[in-house]
Amino acid sequence: MVNAKKLEKAEAKLKAKQDKRMERDSVKSSGPPVLEEATASQAASKKETRMESSGKNKSYDVRIENFDVSFGERVLLAGADLNLAFGRRYGLVGRNGLGKTTLLKMIASRSLRIPSHISILHVEQEVAGDETPALQSVLECDTARESLLREEKELTAKVNAGRGEGTEGARLSEIYTKLEEIEADKAPARASVILAGLGFNAKMQQQTTKEFSGGWRMRLALARALFARPDLLLLDEPTNMLDVRAILWLENYLQTWQSTILVVSHDRNFLNTVATDIIHLHSQRLDTYRGDFENFMKTKEERLKNQQREYEAQQQYREHIQVFIDRFRYNANRASQVQSKLKLLEKLPELKPVDKESEVMMKFPDGFEKFSPPILQLDEVDFCYDPSHYIFRSLSVSADLESRICVVGENGAGKSTMLKILMGELAPVRGIRHAHRNLKIGYFSQHHVDQLDLNISAVELLARKFPGKTEEEYRHQLGSYGVSGELAVRPVASLSGGQKSRVAFAQMTMSCPNFYILDEPTNHLDMETIEALAKALNKFRGGIILVSHDECFIRLVCHELWVCENATVTRIEGGFDQYRDILKEQFRKEGFL
Repeated sequence: MVNAKKLEKAEAKLKAKQDKRMERDSVKSSGPPVLEEATASQAASKKETRMESSGKNKSYDVRIENFDVSFGERVLLAGADLNLAFGRRYGLVGRNGLGKTTLLKMIASRSLRIPSHISILHVEQEVAGDETPALQSVLECDTARESLLREEKELTAKVNAGRGEGTEGARLSEIYTKLEEIEADKAPARASVILAGLGFNAKMQQQTTKEFSGGWRMRLALARALFARPDLLLLDEPTNMLDVRAILWLENYLQTWQSTILVVSHDRNFLNTVATDIIHLHSQRLDTYRGDFENFMKTKEERLKNQQREYEAQQQYREHIQVFIDRFRYNANRASQVQSKLKLLEKLPELKPVDKESEVMMKFPDGFEKFSPPILQLDEVDFCYDPSHYIFRSLSVSADLESRICVVGENGAGKSTMLKILMGELAPVRGIRHAHRNLKIGYFSQHHVDQLDLNISAVELLARKFPGKTEEEYRHQLGSYGVSGELAVRPVASLSGGQKSRVAFAQMTMSCPNFYILDEPTNHLDMETIEALAKALNKFRGGIILVSHDECFIRLVCHELWVCENATVTRIEGGFDQYRDILKEQFRKEGFL
């Protein structure tokens, strides 16, 4: 029997749902994409809530238990625990798009409960440009010192003007005591040392913040955080904005850090030097390992092998018991034994097969054909944006189809400018650029996101850039760089930094270049993708010039090192080891080591 009224009601309900969905879809397609937002939820602990409200919680350890983090409808973490012991330095690692940056944002915004007496600083956005000198911008982070100095100035002015009420002297005495306690007189020197370590020379420290580019303003944001010394410092890919020299300085500086650090980084060497613990984000949970990154890799491999052995042993044991049950199921004399074996099977813990992360694959299609040299060269090139300041003088460099060259040097030394001259995007003031007529260059910019239309999907992006192919071909190209399934049809704006980089690689290689010029290609990529990129470049039969500060990546790919400094480029015979030694020697002379 069918209840007609109930059926009618159910059909009406279903139709209303469908209409609502169609309406939502039409809104999505007509306007700009509505980006999903991250949310966090956490099981309440009565004990912690009671301690927090009573003010009895004096610990600086961070314990966040049984919490979830979602991004739109995607669950990033489920029932996760995060324990950060005060004074330890944690490296947060995991694949692109799993939620590392989102987790930092949830902690920084206190969407996850952190005791209110713990100060948090998240280095995320660049400093706003205004008339404040760089050094003063850093000093202003110490709000207590600034407030005391301001009050001291006001009270002194009152006393000198004869407008005092008689209490100023006592208050000034208190202020001087407090300023002495916090060593306020040493603050400018400490701020200056931090800025110098991050590449700001004496002249730059006096420049206003509005005079700096975005990259330098990000360094300024990092300097302010280091100077402020919060209880919990959150860093998201801090080495992305730094050159090798500044990274070496930061590694040394953070090793003496007194409070807690949680850093997301893809730089193996940086994590090996800085981290005391590694937190691995995978399978919607967080696993913590004691030790540096190399120790984490060894322990993780051993743990996975043990889990696999346990799983296989249990499967064999289960099969052995099941064989006995199947054999004597209908034997009345063995009934009690069969029952006993069934109960034994029920009591066995449910072990799951090891959840292995899929291997990242990348392939750079060969556009190889034999050319007679020279392939690409600059001969006695001068270049400047402003005639009063030359970036290069008498620059002569050359590369061929076997080249594997890495360009290093301080930020602002002209690395990106040289790449653009090599590509022909910038014309020399004097001298000659020569490129073989059949040379086809693929370029990856460190600002590759600016070249992507964020409002459309990766598939649409390729279709517009390379029209005339089927959707399957575009999807296949994106899949070669790990952008598959629904990632390929989502708005590019909703992808993580590493996923956007992969889209940029897919776009760059679509036309099969025979020479690649890559400017900071490892920024935002996870370690597995960096290794896959290195393998793909090593298999590629063509020339490569790249700018990078990632020591591990440089060692994997490059055979030749060019140092960009003093308006020219010098080839270092001893490679990265020799360059690192040169920088350490400079540090010793400058008193940083």
